[in-house]
Amino acid sequence: MLTDLPAVSLDDYAERARAVLPPDVWDYVGGGSAAEVTLAANRRALDRVAVLPRVLRGVGSVDLGTRLLGRPYAMPVGVAPMAYQRLLHPDGELGLAAAAGAAGVPYLASTLGSTPIDQVTRVGADVWFQLYWLRDRSLVRDLLDRVVAAGCRALVVTVDVPVLGRRPRDLRNAFRLPDDVIAANLPDGRDALAHTGAPGVSAIAAHTAASFAPALRWADLAWLRAQVDLPLVVKGVLDPRDAVEAVRVGADAVVVSNHGGRQLDGAPASVTMLPEVVDAVGDGCQVLLDSGIRGGTDVLRALALGAAGVLVGRPLLWALAVGGRSAARDALALLAAELTDALTLAGCADPTAAAELRTLGAG
Repeated sequence: MLTDLPAVSLDDYAERARAVLPPDVWDYVGGGSAAEVTLAANRRALDRVAVLPRVLRGVGSVDLGTRLLGRPYAMPVGVAPMAYQRLLHPDGELGLAAAAGAAGVPYLASTLGSTPIDQVTRVGADVWFQLYWLRDRSLVRDLLDRVVAAGCRALVVTVDVPVLGRRPRDLRNAFRLPDDVIAANLPDGRDALAHTGAPGVSAIAAHTAASFAPALRWADLAWLRAQVDLPLVVKGVLDPRDAVEAVRVGADAVVVSNHGGRQLDGAPASVTMLPEVVDAVGDGCQVLLDSGIRGGTDVLRALALGAAGVLVGRPLLWALAVGGRSAARDALALLAAELTDALTLAGCADPTAAAELRTLGAG
């Protein structure tokens, strides 16, 4: 059987995860918004990016090491922030964070994590905390205090969710959280809104609508910059003008992201906008890419287009579903092997060299 063989690509985990997950959980993680046009566009756009390899460069070995937000990491990859990881496996956030720590890459913990942030940081990974802006600013302030006390290395503010995108799969499934999975970082984590199903209603969408502030402004981001002495990352930027504004208010990095095709359907693929954002910010901040990364070749594509690194999401959740912490660790090791192979074949001794490569078809 397929499950008896080791995974040889990240896509292998998706196939296996689908076999073990409840259909509504599979749809919740794998689905996108509206007609899922942007979800599909992320993959098509990455596949259109051709990298022109260099030859006779004397590359006998590759060093994947890089620096993100001034800190050293084993490769230019981070684990994207993803909600409710205990939906996939009992190991949940603790398992995936431990796998990230073993791989030497940052783990981005979600506001909507199903394990409290102070427990996540204890596993030993470099943890960046992803913040959704709450309606009650005093709750934001309290959450920031907990993030700092827990020892998080950076603050990542998601700015593309004024409301949760309309996700038909969740509506059809009347998706709700099981009783044992909660928003552990929120005081109302056991809110009945998230756990009560109704035909044609997403309980998660109802809960986030009640919890999140829909009218975030640049002034709020400037306030946040003044509150916390941590590197600030702005996630969910597609328009280069917004990237420039993020730098102006003090962002140390921006993440070019369409939220994995889960917010505005019809928005461009993230990789399509990456070169413009890189050009717009110049040396003002680092640029990361999120949405659609499925292997080492995709990481190479992003680096060649000017990204400092990427965030990987769904493939690591699929691995978590298949085998918890152990499978997630194997998936990150597989990604490192794929990136090593891709860099070697492109004639690059390290990630920095990939920025000198030419690309075709990135528009």
